[in-house]
Order: sequence, then structure tokens, then C-alpha cells
Amino acid sequence: MTTEPQASTDLAAATGAGGDSAGGDSAEQTTVGNYFVSNYPPYAYWDTARVNEAHAAIAKPPRPGNPLGVYLHIPFCRKRCHFCYFRVYTDKKNDEIQGYLDAALAELALYAKQPAIVGRKAQFVYFGGGTPSFLSPEQLVALTDGMKREVSWEGAEEVTFECEPGTLTDRKIRTIRDIGVTRLSLGVENFDDHILESNGRAHLSAQIQRAYDYARSCEFPQVNIDLIAGMMNETEDNWRANIVKTIAMAPDSVTIYQMEVPYNTTIYKQMKAEGKITAPVADWQTKRRWVAEAFAALEAAGYAVKSAYTAVRNPSKTSFVYRDSLWAGADLLSLGVASFGHLNGVHYQNEHDFAPYVDRVKKGELPIHRALTPDNDERLIREFILQMKLGHLDTSYFTKKFGTDPLVRFKPQLDDLVSQKLAEIDGARLTLTRGALLEVDRLLHAFFLPKHAGARYA
Repeated sequence: MTTEPQASTDLAAATGAGGDSAGGDSAEQTTVGNYFVSNYPPYAYWDTARVNEAHAAIAKPPRPGNPLGVYLHIPFCRKRCHFCYFRVYTDKKNDEIQGYLDAALAELALYAKQPAIVGRKAQFVYFGGGTPSFLSPEQLVALTDGMKREVSWEGAEEVTFECEPGTLTDRKIRTIRDIGVTRLSLGVENFDDHILESNGRAHLSAQIQRAYDYARSCEFPQVNIDLIAGMMNETEDNWRANIVKTIAMAPDSVTIYQMEVPYNTTIYKQMKAEGKITAPVADWQTKRRWVAEAFAALEAAGYAVKSAYTAVRNPSKTSFVYRDSLWAGADLLSLGVASFGHLNGVHYQNEHDFAPYVDRVKKGELPIHRALTPDNDERLIREFILQMKLGHLDTSYFTKKFGTDPLVRFKPQLDDLVSQKLAEIDGARLTLTRGALLEVDRLLHAFFLPKHAGARYA
């Protein structure tokens, strides 16, 4: 599971989002559809006919002072989770995997020669999936050595690497640390073997502690644990046990997502076959309550809640550079099949499928499949709604950057939040209540332009 921004999005570059399952009532049952908002304008409006806009953006020098991030999608997994909607493959042979890694390096080499990228250093690097830790130590060294030759990581503020606990050995974790990873994110999701197995996870609980201990022995600056509230077969007692175990492990940060059931998941396919509308997971009211309980327990243990999904143990030392930079409009050079990027103000996505992606790169082409250039108002909306996920923001930032005061631009929506006691406004500062933060993705759709209001993916 990826963390917040795109993609992986988290940066999961392969994420989509929408509002089908959230509905208007926070107590609504979970139905099929995406919930998490990871970008704007919605992905459904990105167009194959606008690929030339991406090429034009790449052919221009970068905007002065704008940081650069690099994302690489590693689409390989041991198993496909029943709730997974990312572009992943469980059937690729060794030669296909190596061919993909070669293609990713070739793609990066093509970008490194372009005016938008040439000579720039990465502020952050993100390996998402899929399962980046699926790769062998030898593959990881060769891959990252090749990447560093094209775009320097020297001085990068953050290098994030997503892991599935069952793929980790002490040697692999040491390699991950040696290649320069500063933030290791463990896709724990749950500590109960029955829940892990019934949701299609490849790892079991015993592998979690072993992987975590390995990671701590390598002294990563930040070790993150991912959890999902409301997986199939989750119970009140087990969810509380998850939080107790998480606090006992004392990770540097904890990321908690609320279970959703997108259309192309195994769970949805089973629902469709059985003619069911409601997903076999907790309703939204229960999931939000579970996240609220987790945040309260983490705060009692000394953590600070820093966004709708994250709590950190030491805010002065623990940050999410990729998240904060992307949500403020940083460039994202995104590599690999189906990955989403953003360069010089233009959004783009690569080829959706494995073979077309590899084939186009082999031909010396950038494998861009669709693109979109948002206007100034759409860029304002994008940054505003994404930064609302932090729970607080300084509206003067947007006035200065976009020439529009969001307190005026979004007055009806903000007045509505304030009247419902979901937000407070003090001068230029907007603060969401904890209750609002727990359902922020549902609330964000009120800020969409009318033409995007019914979009399935955001």
C-alpha cells in the first residue's frame, strides 16, 4: 500500500480516487468505488490527445526554484491483495523483470537529456509499487547505481522505499539502507494472520516483527508502518490490538488508511458475481471511529497527528518531504508502467500495460499515454484541497502564489464547513476539526469545479 501523494500514491503513482463510495452520510455502508483524493483535476479528464502538452513541458527549462522528485513504480508482487487496484504483476519471469528494470533506466536516460530535467538534482526519491522490496539486493544496487548516473541523489532530503515484510531479509534491508534510503515504509496493514490471509496479503505476522527489527538494526532515519482500518474480518478487539502492537514497536511514523473497494479489485469482482452492493468491510462511520481511536492512543503515547493519515513520534525529526513538496506543486519525474507525473505544470501518465510500456522505451520513445495542463484556477484547487489533508493551512500562501484569495474563492464551501463546526477560520489560517480530518476526502469534492463534480477518479 502506498502512502499519501500519488501513486503509490500515497505517492502511490498508480492511485486513482473518487467519491463513489463516500456518499453524503458518514455512516453510509462501504460500496464500490474510490474514495481517496490524490490529485486534481481528476484522472478521468486526462487525455491521450493532449500528450503533446507533456512533450512541450518537458522541452522547457524548469520553473525557477521548483524542486524535483523522482518516482519509480516497481509493479511486481508475490500475491495480489484482494483490495489492491494498483498496476501490479505476480506472473513475471526473471527475464521480464530485468527487462522492465532496463526499460526504467532507459526511460530515465531519455528524460535526463530534456531541458526540464538536465542538470537537476532530486530533492526526494520514491520507490513505490507493487513491491519494491520484491527485487533482489543485486537488482537494487544495479538499478539505483544506474538511476544516480542520470539524476543525482546527492543531498536528497528523503529517499522512500515501500516494503512488504515477507520479502525482507537482513541482507536485503542492509542493501536498501546502503543504496541511500532514508525512509523505510513497511506495509504491515494488520497484525492478525487470519485477517492478513483473508485479505490476500502475502506476509504473516511473524515476518512483521522480524522485518522491523532488521530495519531498526540498520538505523534508518525513519521507519514507517502502514495500517488499514476496516479490512475484511476486522473486529473491534483486533483493531485495538493492532494499535497496542504498533505503539509497542514505536515506529517513527504511522500511516493509517480507511479501507475502500475500487472497481478493479478482487473484492469487487466477488461482489459483482454475487450481486452485492455493500462491500464486506466496515462502514465509513466505524472506520473513521477506528482511526480516531488510533490517533487518540498514539497521541497519548507521545505522537503528533500531522495529516488525515499520519502520526509521527518526533515532529522535529520526522517529516514527509515527498508529500509536502508534491502538495505544493513540485515537479515529479515519474517512471515505470502506469505511473503519474507532473512536470512544468503538466500532468502525465505512462502507458497502462507492461508490454506497451517496455516496447515504447525500447524504441527510444517516452512512454507517455495521456496528459493534461490545468489552468491557474485548477492548480489553485489542486494545492488547496491536497493541503487541506494536513488539517491546517495558511491561506495567504495561495493568495501570493495564485493571485486569488481562497477565503473569497471558496467562501460558500468554507462557510458551510464552519457552520457544520468542521472548520475554523482565524485571519488567514484555516483549521479543520479532527472529525473533519477523518473524512476529509469526502469533503474535498465540494471544492471541485462543477464539470469535475461527478468524476469517478480524483
